[in-house]
Amino acid sequence: MRYGLAVPATETDQPPGAAPSKGAAPRPLPGYDPRAQWVATLAVIVAGIVTIRPMGSSGRGLVVAALFAVNCLALLARRLPEAKVSPRLALVWLTLGIIAAAALIGVSRSGTSYLFAFFLAGHIGYRLETRPAVILAVFCSLLCGAVLYFRLGPGHHEVPWALGLVTGAPVLVGITNRSRHRAVRAAISVAESAERAARAEARTAVLTERSRIARDVHDVLAHSLAGINMQLELADALLDTGDLDKVREANDKAHSMVKESLKQAQWTVHALREDALPLLESLTAMLESSGHRDALTVTGTVREVPARVTQNLLRISQEALTNAARHAPGGEVRVELAFAAASTTLSIRNGPATRAVAAGVGSGMGLIGMRERVALLGGTITAGPVVEGPDQGGWQVETVIPG
Repeated sequence: MRYGLAVPATETDQPPGAAPSKGAAPRPLPGYDPRAQWVATLAVIVAGIVTIRPMGSSGRGLVVAALFAVNCLALLARRLPEAKVSPRLALVWLTLGIIAAAALIGVSRSGTSYLFAFFLAGHIGYRLETRPAVILAVFCSLLCGAVLYFRLGPGHHEVPWALGLVTGAPVLVGITNRSRHRAVRAAISVAESAERAARAEARTAVLTERSRIARDVHDVLAHSLAGINMQLELADALLDTGDLDKVREANDKAHSMVKESLKQAQWTVHALREDALPLLESLTAMLESSGHRDALTVTGTVREVPARVTQNLLRISQEALTNAARHAPGGEVRVELAFAAASTTLSIRNGPATRAVAAGVGSGMGLIGMRERVALLGGTITAGPVVEGPDQGGWQVETVIPG
């Protein structure tokens, strides 16, 4: 028979030391059926009603009936949630229950009164910490054994005194169940924490992906649309002057930028869908489509880099080339890709403008986006004007990615 084996699967009734979950009911213990304890408790009570004698409304029968009622209450109190019963109160309640069980054994003439002591001892091991539980169980054994050994009641002939000495033994079962339930609760808590962490990580990944898509959209659309808008505004302004040749030139340039924007959009979609783009070939194709043939210099031993490194370096290149076309039209562009043992370096430098720069204000998001990309890769980026050399007056962007 099992004693003190179960606890309700509620937030307030958990093994000692287990932290209750907040905001949601904890998961039930695997393999635990809360109905089993009710069945066992009711079985003990029904067996007592049928077998314990005398039980009546006067004399010894009244005393037996009163003690039987107290024992039933003590046994049913096992269902009280631990959060509502302090350890001190539980100790008092179980101690009084043991005394009432021993008294029932003493005053009853026959029956299963000893079962109350057995079940309470089992719950002592579950409800109390090990040291007080063992002490109270020893007290239960000695008290019930003494009642029978010294023949303090009429039922000592029916029950051997040695049975009283083992009434405290179920405390070991209770202690084992308490330890097991604590371990299960701890495992469930760890699993729930891991699940919450996984959900938080998934949310973070979604936000990161949104930021990445926003950067790609900016790289593809913001600069292109701004340039097209400038050309169209220029064409509108030239209409008033009647210079149709310059109007056609601005219009043709706007059409050219639309075609280039479509190419960049296709490139972005390809990059988003492709798992592994070849960095060198992709960068060469980008430069050629931008009109900068033979602008790339490669140093070091060429090697494959992770897909995310390739994608971000290509986006940085795209941003730098777009800025060069906007702020330094006609300026020479030079790109250097250097493969070192512990890093990959991309340097994009443009010379000063050789044609008039159209007035316009950037969104300010380009450099921010480049820095975000490099930060995600654990690298560094420097961007600023060129102050010496043949490209003095131009602009340079240098990115160093470790690994």
